Amino acid sequence: MKYNIEEIKSIIPHRYPFLLIDQIDDIYDQTIIGKKAVTINEPFFQGHFPEKAVMPGVLIIEALAQTGAVLLLSQEEFKGKIAYFAGIDQVRFKQVVRPGDVLKLEVTLTRQRSSVGFASAKAYVDNNVVCTAELMFKVGE
Repeated sequence: MKYNIEEIKSIIPHRYPFLLIDQIDDIYDQTIIGKKAVTINEPFFQGHFPEKAVMPGVLIIEALAQTGAVLLLSQEEFKGKIAYFAGIDQVRFKQVVRPGDVLKLEVTLTRQRSSVGFASAKAYVDNNVVCTAELMFKVGE
């Protein structure tokens, strides 16, 4: 299953400048694969860092969380709801992300209890892992 930007916007409420995924390439089993093209035009590069642009790690995590939210909210019982970022553990940043990079965002739902979901997340650039994390979501109205 593939989603373009308009389909993503119909699932999650994020909008520019805080919508941090550009497309969903696939959803299979309990895994979703998304992409974020990182450009020098991103507003955060004005201050992080002007002389050596680096995507903030918290925004890489947010991109992973948004990707996971699309996965959860694609489930029939959660359509039309909102997924809140409820927790994060085991975060590791392996390398920096710069303008021109394309983030591949992979999130796998590892368990779910009612409206709470737990996921394992990885971000890649050119098949190199740049970030790993364990995420938690709470689906609400």
